[in-house]
Amino acid sequence: MGWLNRLRGGRSSSGGAVRHRVVNGVDTTAVRAHCERFVATRRGVEAYVEPATNVTASTIVLIAHDGEWTRRAVPSRQAGFQLGQLLGIPVYDVNQTGYPGRMREWNSRQRHQDRTDGTAG
Repeated sequence: MGWLNRLRGGRSSSGGAVRHRVVNGVDTTAVRAHCERFVATRRGVEAYVEPATNVTASTIVLIAHDGEWTRRAVPSRQAGFQLGQLLGIPVYDVNQTGYPGRMREWNSRQRHQDRTDGTAG
């Protein structure tokens, strides 16, 4: 069964539900579930696919309208694009578009909030 079928919650050849699938060291079931929850609970989510490096796998970064974001490893760059399409959100190649300013602004707000809350050292 292909990666996209696994993302869609396909069935195994024996007819049972596909549980946790690991492709290239990535639990695709958990990644899909996390991304679906993020998209369902936030507005204006866009996906940015990051290429693999010597030390990290390919990743997908989901960024909401307010800049809140989450990152998850995906089995390949193509799988990242397929996941974004499956989620029904815009998908971009971060090497071509960069990250949106709202992501940096959200990070800055979080750092400031941590300092004023006394939760960061």
